[in-house]
Amino acid sequence: MTTQYAADRIQADELPSPAALLRAFRDPHDPNRHRHRVLAAGRALVECHERRRNALQTAHAPDAPSGRVAQCLQLVDDLDAHRSELVGHIDNWVASNVEHRAGASLHTETLGAVIDRMAAKWVAAQYALGMSPVGSTHPLQLDDEAQLQWSRLAELADGYKDLITDVIQHRRRLPVW
Repeated sequence: MTTQYAADRIQADELPSPAALLRAFRDPHDPNRHRHRVLAAGRALVECHERRRNALQTAHAPDAPSGRVAQCLQLVDDLDAHRSELVGHIDNWVASNVEHRAGASLHTETLGAVIDRMAAKWVAAQYALGMSPVGSTHPLQLDDEAQLQWSRLAELADGYKDLITDVIQHRRRLPVW
């Protein structure tokens, strides 16, 4: 498995590629994740979104007792607070490691917020695959929901790639607080 990542190894001070970010979302054992704070935070955001989705499903179950609903909603609040911290970690990394050119156009969203949205869509796409017909005759055939979620994730990944390209080439700058 290590050779798979050898050509795609990233330095701790570079912006991760979309492929590296998606790999960190997918693979909790991705060796790059432990070398780069953004990838580690991205994987942690996926885990938060998974737990958040499960908690909301439990809370919305028709037979869920009110005490269980309250516990689930508290967990969602706690997970949202943790997500905010992770987004802050990414944004702090950007502030420390990404050169910002004063004349470049300002992007409206921090990199942490972009990665959080990608992590949420990754989870939605994974769960949509679970809703795909099990007996499908074609392994790549997706139901409408899965197709929609994966298309949206692909659009976010393309937007992320365009954003980091523009940042690296000093055409855009990221908000830093």
